[in-house]
Amino acid sequence: MASFSIKPNLLVIFILLMNATFAQEKKSGPIIENYGKVWTVENPDFKVNKNTTFKAVFDIMNSPEDSSQLNTSIETAARFLNMHAQSGVPLAQLKVALVVHNKASKDVITSKAYKAKYGVDNPNEDLLKVLMEAGAQVIFCGQSSASRGYPKEDLIDGVQLSLSAMTALIQLQDDNYRLIKF
Repeated sequence: MASFSIKPNLLVIFILLMNATFAQEKKSGPIIENYGKVWTVENPDFKVNKNTTFKAVFDIMNSPEDSSQLNTSIETAARFLNMHAQSGVPLAQLKVALVVHNKASKDVITSKAYKAKYGVDNPNEDLLKVLMEAGAQVIFCGQSSASRGYPKEDLIDGVQLSLSAMTALIQLQDDNYRLIKF
């Protein structure tokens, strides 16, 4: 069996190079701190148009089965805001709306109402509040409200009740919002 040895100095240099290569970390902010971490993309070929207004509507219909977990679909809106701001797009040019329905209906109720149903605080409440503070609209489907038993009184302050998710999605797209569905 052949054996080889690596000189200690070469091993240290190799480890340092590997760490430098993978040292980049995802980061949140500057708009939504503590949520929406994104990678920095250095010198992309397809450039971000920093003079345009980005209008995105996120169709939020799924939610984790584990009621104590954050809904990563909601966090996508924070990633959208942070990555564009990190790339130099001003907040005034970032318009975000979330249309929430179906299994994600539970994610827009207060921690008090959530705890009564699921035994834990709503893990999405803080994220939704900071999104709304940054100007995002959070729109809840009235049909899901009625069918799933989440009345308007239980909604987090600032969440808007609509006739339906379909209605909100159509109206926002008519206002040039682009549908983001992950």
